[in-house]
Amino acid sequence: MFYTLKWETDSVSFIDQRVLPLEEKYIKCSDYQQVAVAIKDMVVRGAPAIGIAAVFGVALGVVKSKKDTIQGLKEEFSHITSVMRATRPTAVNLFWAIKRIEDVFNISCLETNDVNKVKEKVLSVALAMYDEDANINKMIGVNGSELIEDGMNILTHCNAGALATVAYGTALSVMRAAKQQGKKIHVYADETRPFLQGARLTMWELMKDEIPCTLLSDNMSGYLMANNKIDIVIVGADRIAANGDSANKIGTYSVSVLANYHKVPMYFAAPLSTIDLKTPEGCDIPIEQRSLDEVRVINGKKICPEGANAVNPSFDVTPNSLITGIITERGIIYPPFNESIRSLF
Repeated sequence: MFYTLKWETDSVSFIDQRVLPLEEKYIKCSDYQQVAVAIKDMVVRGAPAIGIAAVFGVALGVVKSKKDTIQGLKEEFSHITSVMRATRPTAVNLFWAIKRIEDVFNISCLETNDVNKVKEKVLSVALAMYDEDANINKMIGVNGSELIEDGMNILTHCNAGALATVAYGTALSVMRAAKQQGKKIHVYADETRPFLQGARLTMWELMKDEIPCTLLSDNMSGYLMANNKIDIVIVGADRIAANGDSANKIGTYSVSVLANYHKVPMYFAAPLSTIDLKTPEGCDIPIEQRSLDEVRVINGKKICPEGANAVNPSFDVTPNSLITGIITERGIIYPPFNESIRSLF
């Protein structure tokens, strides 16, 4: 059984998602700077997983700090959190998780002058957040499984599975729960260019769980919808605005337009920590721009002429008008999202 990320005695370990499925390799990070690089370089990815990785990075930096005064530890803590915040801009879980561990740290510093007690508190909360993420993802699966009928064909985009979380996943948790309930399902997975998370990661997870699945190139889903081969679309999310506009891996918006045209229900599955009430609309969500060589190069080989220009936004935003519902750990919410989202908090 694989794990996405794991706290060790004096380090944090990640499965290297860049080399899956050809190789199952784990990378050990012995300090918070290495954890930050692992997040930025996509050793670990997926909004919930990024959030817990950042918290583990902060905890690692605090536990290994040589500062012997609360003031010294505060100054180092501020630097550690700034390094973590600078890793990736779109997934709000990262900022939510860091803010949560900051609050714990600041309260602990007010309650005691014992540096070791502060370190113990930060670590205990980080570990509790890890367990909490697994339980939340399981509930997303249970809630979403009520949408799944026996014999359904499900389309998903990118990877919203266990690799994107601590365990179970978000979108894939729904499929796992449906299978556990004895429902016969079939999953179509978009390859998800340019990083190929669907081909490399989602197919790997589904096949490990023996869930019937078929790989698609990203331009095939419209054909399948037109031929009544897709019953429902379920994807994850990296940030959901207060009005329900949802950012997910690039290509999700295109799928949502096709689903809307063909009257296929389009659901996003995400924990409440992915909902950002401070972001009013999708146009306010920062979109990460990644290296152009992710588009121009596959497995170390160029696929275009030398000097070719490219563009590589890592995410796009699906407007709330194209979203049927959002699956959370507290249930499934429906439009009008301005009202239903706020009812959850």
